[in-house]
Formats: sequence, C-alpha cells, structure tokens
Amino acid sequence: MEAEITFTVEPCQETGGYIARWDDPLGRGGITTQGDSLSELQEMVADAVQGFFEPEDKPQRVRLHFVKDPVLQMA
Repeated sequence: MEAEITFTVEPCQETGGYIARWDDPLGRGGITTQGDSLSELQEMVADAVQGFFEPEDKPQRVRLHFVKDPVLQMA
C-alpha cells in the first residue's frame, strides 16, 4: 500500500474544466478522470481511487499536482 499517490492535473481546453491522471507504477494502467470545477474534480478523483484500489491497498492520501496553477477571476 502506498501512503500517497499524486495525480497530474491539467486544464481541459475543450470543456474549461480539469483532467487528472495517475499512472500506476506497478503497470496496472492508471486512472484518468475529469471535472468541470475543482470541487467536481476532487469528487471524481476520490470516486475513481475508491474503484481502482482494493480497500487494503487504497492510499491514505491523494495529492493533486497542477501543471498550471488555477487562477481565480475577481470582479
């Protein structure tokens, strides 16, 4: 069991949301998911991690590494 895994997060040019990817170092594929907002992305990542790992192998933490930092638009 890994204590932590890291998803690489990039903006999605088509939807304006985000795409998150994690490649399994053990060669079992990986996880790719997306969300239209940061909160939706977090939910989608959590759901995908739950579905990918057996309960005893599930990481304790998931880190989101943003390739490009998100910017908040202020009025």
